[in-house]
Amino acid sequence: MSFRRDNKAKTIYSKISIGLASPEEILDRSSGEVLKPETINYRTYKPERDGLFCERIFGPVKDYECHCGKYKRIRYKGIVCDRCGVEVTEKKVRRERMGHISLVVPVAHIWYFRSLPNKIGYLLGLPTKKLDSIIYYERYVVINPGIKAADGVKYLDFLTEEEYIEIIESLPKENQYLEDTHPDKFVADMGAEALYKLLSRIDLDELSYSLRHRANTETSQQRKNEALKRLQVVEAFRESRNVNRPEWMIIKVVPVIPPELRPLVPLDGGRFATSDLNDLYRRVIIRNNRLKRLIEIKAPEVILRNEKRMLQEAVDSLFDNSRKANAVKTDANRPLKSLSDSLKGKQGRFRQNLLGKRVDYSARSVIVVGPELNLHECGLPKDMAAELYKPFIIRKLIERGIVKTVKSAKKIVDRKDPVVWDILENVLKGHPVLLNRAPTLHRLGIQAFQPKLIEGKAIQLHPLVCTAFNADFDGDQMAVHLPLGNTAILEAQMLMLASHNILNPANGAPITVPSQDMVLGLYYITKGKRSTATEKVRGEGLVFYSPEEVTIAYNEGKVDLHAFIKVKVNDRIDGQMVNHLIETTVGRVIFNHYVPAEVGFINEVLTKKSLRDI
Repeated sequence: MSFRRDNKAKTIYSKISIGLASPEEILDRSSGEVLKPETINYRTYKPERDGLFCERIFGPVKDYECHCGKYKRIRYKGIVCDRCGVEVTEKKVRRERMGHISLVVPVAHIWYFRSLPNKIGYLLGLPTKKLDSIIYYERYVVINPGIKAADGVKYLDFLTEEEYIEIIESLPKENQYLEDTHPDKFVADMGAEALYKLLSRIDLDELSYSLRHRANTETSQQRKNEALKRLQVVEAFRESRNVNRPEWMIIKVVPVIPPELRPLVPLDGGRFATSDLNDLYRRVIIRNNRLKRLIEIKAPEVILRNEKRMLQEAVDSLFDNSRKANAVKTDANRPLKSLSDSLKGKQGRFRQNLLGKRVDYSARSVIVVGPELNLHECGLPKDMAAELYKPFIIRKLIERGIVKTVKSAKKIVDRKDPVVWDILENVLKGHPVLLNRAPTLHRLGIQAFQPKLIEGKAIQLHPLVCTAFNADFDGDQMAVHLPLGNTAILEAQMLMLASHNILNPANGAPITVPSQDMVLGLYYITKGKRSTATEKVRGEGLVFYSPEEVTIAYNEGKVDLHAFIKVKVNDRIDGQMVNHLIETTVGRVIFNHYVPAEVGFINEVLTKKSLRDI
């Protein structure tokens, strides 16, 4: 039956938990078994039956058309062709339907024995090296010592080939006819099969009790920590025993992802570009089929063991090729991209596609300083603004009756007719943009600004907001985003406007504080200088009636900027405004001309710290 999506089901999820998949679950999700390593027929370009792109398993390549062509058109929807076995349905099911490969022998999942913490190793209490020697068919491990316990053979002992043969030969004849679960039966094995038997025999409650006891009674801190680490893994399995069984870390069935997620695309000249996953799946199928054939013809144990090891390595490469020492490589000596590689890292599925997506109504460019801007403004290049606000301009063109259709309006915008700039100026009023500088480490990494149209290609930024963005003008780039809805615009204006974000949310200190050359200028203007024997300061000691008189005297060159003078000013003393005579410098009088009267007269040399206090 084809997939029917229930759109209502999407809203009822409260959480997603990731767990181990049982072989039954993988088979339940699968639409069929992939038996052959072939992909497509290179003569007909049609998928091979039972291959990695089989239409019978994954669905038709063309909408409502079976493989042999007996059924075409939507009226046959849901029918399974009696000749080729393909269900007549949409081709998009090839993005959803999974297949499976039934393995002849179980293999261990590389995530659970190669990653840290080593889950299988923690459950069995085995170090990674010993675990590897079991998995890759180098040593036998004793699963049940049986009657050999009397000879000093213990549970989880490691045996070489010779030791194993020696023990088997010394066993009584009747021992080999006992059930595996019989306490007297001697059981030893190698490979993932051995691990499967060991893991399925684990009593989690008993193991948890013994580890707790060891953690409480152990004197060595190292052994205590070891027991606690193991206990953590055991407890995780105990708490989720219904959905996660330890033996499911050993794989008996490999799921095959939908073919559309590992495409095979034809190139010019009859060649094909294929996803790396297809090569990795092919290796698994080829080795699995070869092993099946070798078992059927009863090949010697040494050949079988080698083939089993190769199958284990093929599945390892499929799941995580980067974690292996000898990674599978292409002809160009590039490691193939496995399932884990497509999930992890910056370019992986989570960070690239789920956490961050490309959005429309956005732009990016280099930033330059715009000292003549107001704090809440930014300079937006004309061409960028015309493209960002294009739909708004088109609407206005139609509203004003300049054009009748959207198509002709688009042409006018693309031609950049003079009328476009008039409308754009109108559209920009009250429609802020969001500026973002990566990395966005705190909420001030994205702020709203009222755009001003400028010539050129670079975005102009007010120097005072650089601290919040951690931006400088040595080639930094910033992204522009356009809020579209009325509520989004209102939110941007009320909450995100740069002039509303003066304080740092981390500590409440001002963040839009002058820095660098602004501080240097303010320091220079408020600095004082006394006359010396060799150098006289013009106008020193003069008395003025008001700040206006000081400005006139400075403009006429009667006093130096750094001269100490006396002047009558309005100052705040004990919360009261008082007019009194003070000693100050000409520069400080000029500076206080721009300071609000309520602050009082600032009579000190300005540094970055004193500016923040003001």
